[in-house]
Amino acid sequence: MDTFKKVLKIVGIILAIAGVVAGIYFLVTKVLKKKKGEDAEEDYVSCSCFDDEECIEAVAAEAAE
Repeated sequence: MDTFKKVLKIVGIILAIAGVVAGIYFLVTKVLKKKKGEDAEEDYVSCSCFDDEECIEAVAAEAAE
């Protein structure tokens, strides 16, 4: 019976470690997805902007810098 308890204890420890690793993985991937989403919003240029020639020149000047 003592051997069975030791086996259960070891399995429990392994499952706890796996749970912590999975939690960290999901947290990191969630943070990275959120960060990538913010970057995409910063680089967003409205399509209506390209209808105006002055705006096109301004965007081209920014890209050249």
